[in-house]
Amino acid sequence: MKRIHVATGWVLVAILLFTLALLLANLGVPEFSHRIHPVALRGASGLPGAMLFNAAAFLLPGLALALAAHRLRTGLREAGWAARVGLALVQLSALAFALQGVFALDASGVDVQAMRLHALMWMLWWLAFVPGAGLLGLRRQWAFALACVGAGVLVPVIAVLAPVGAWVGVAQRLAFALWFGWWLLAAVVLSRVSTSSAKSAHPSRK
Repeated sequence: MKRIHVATGWVLVAILLFTLALLLANLGVPEFSHRIHPVALRGASGLPGAMLFNAAAFLLPGLALALAAHRLRTGLREAGWAARVGLALVQLSALAFALQGVFALDASGVDVQAMRLHALMWMLWWLAFVPGAGLLGLRRQWAFALACVGAGVLVPVIAVLAPVGAWVGVAQRLAFALWFGWWLLAAVVLSRVSTSSAKSAHPSRK
């Protein structure tokens, strides 16, 4: 039972930090709009409190999710190669999310290298998540498998294809919400699998 609480707890910490960062995003930058501005724009270098925002919105939540995946890894050793590879990929997605806060955007647009590194982490975030979620959904209950397929399809569609016009900020936040929601569901479901595997490996004595 301990692993269930720890893994899910790390996911909840990540969600809380990200949510608080968004709620406080307008402090010091009142013109920042959740409707039209990407989340990472608030952490662009040169803006007030950019480093704190990047830490709360990207770095710490991403690391928390990576730790959640690490807590689940031991229990999935007997779950087959697909589950292990899938978990590694979604953990990579979490680390790429964290690194978006390290490789911050440049508000002046002069630092081209920083922009490229941030864009690379953005792409790795969803590129690693799509196959990772799909592999973790294999040979699971139909509800979780459907959630994995749905998240794997909708996250890139909403984050990459949908953000056009004046609603780019809303679309991106919906994609992030779906991603975090999948992590919470996955932590609960996979923690149960981990616990079941542990009980099978160490049967209680009568």
